[in-house]
Amino acid sequence: MVNQSALLTKWPVWLPILAAAVLITSLTVQTSGFLELVKVAALIAAVIAAVHHAEVIAQKVGEPYGTLILALAVTVIEVALILSLMLANTKDSASIPRDTVYAAVMIICNGVVGLCVLIGGLHHREQTFRIEGTGSGFAALVALSTLVLVMPTFTTSSAEGSYTNSQLVFVAASSMALWVVFVFIQAVRHRDYFLPAESKADENVHAEPPSTFETWLAFVFLIISLVSVVGIAKLLSPTVELFVLKANAPKALVGIIIAIVVLLPETWAAVRAAQADRLQTSMNLAIGSALASIGLTIPAVVIAVVVFDLKLLIGLDHKDIALLALTFIVGSITLGSGRTNVMQGAIHLVIFAAFLFLTLVP
Repeated sequence: MVNQSALLTKWPVWLPILAAAVLITSLTVQTSGFLELVKVAALIAAVIAAVHHAEVIAQKVGEPYGTLILALAVTVIEVALILSLMLANTKDSASIPRDTVYAAVMIICNGVVGLCVLIGGLHHREQTFRIEGTGSGFAALVALSTLVLVMPTFTTSSAEGSYTNSQLVFVAASSMALWVVFVFIQAVRHRDYFLPAESKADENVHAEPPSTFETWLAFVFLIISLVSVVGIAKLLSPTVELFVLKANAPKALVGIIIAIVVLLPETWAAVRAAQADRLQTSMNLAIGSALASIGLTIPAVVIAVVVFDLKLLIGLDHKDIALLALTFIVGSITLGSGRTNVMQGAIHLVIFAAFLFLTLVP
């Protein structure tokens, strides 16, 4: 029997409530330096709570459904954030989807994967995962990234870096189709390809699963936490843009910061899984999140572009195409054997560092 009153006094319940309170207060109170610091603290608190509640849900429903729920929830909120910035229709809004999606792919494939592999290798020397599921997901990610981010730079029916409406509809349909097929094989047809092996280092493996009440409570507070993350991030975006402007940094840095904030819950959950010797869970989160970032974001963006007649600059420049190609070549080597060590993690983190550095110093 679950002590419901005791559950409601724990920090995973209060942190989302406090973060939501900060979000609501920020919408009605004039911005100040102190309030900006409170927003940052609330953002961190919401991320911590989101990871906790996602892990509770994952423990109840099992893999790969747990990672799928977190990836879906975060990506839906990411889409809402991108669309809200696009509909503001500022002079830089045309490139926000490109910058955010590209940043998400680079952060996940190099930052998240590299960090997980490095930390996992330091704790357990070598780790394994099933290449049948991870490999097929990575192949879909390569195909979608090329169609969405690379081909617009080389097509001739519209200005460089853009697609015609018919091309956008085709790419959106392709993105959604591949994402749906991946979810089908992950959750139904080949679910065993994504199941992690049990590990003695993971204290949750043999823990008693949460009750139905606890699971629904976790789901409610996961949504509250994620909405708070993105809502506070959106309120902080003018401060971020002002900082980028004063620092004379490239505007693409705004997309990177948005992607980092939105991906914080998944990153933390993936790193915790790798540390517990469950690298399969980390890979499920990473590849699933990257695919959802394209498969859900691009169709939503295309609908907004066609319906509201918005401008969209989606093609990468040659520098970014080269970095994306390097990421996929190294990624195919890392994911090709199903075994990882610290060297592979270090390589991905160096590529991630190059991505950040060359964004600031193009």
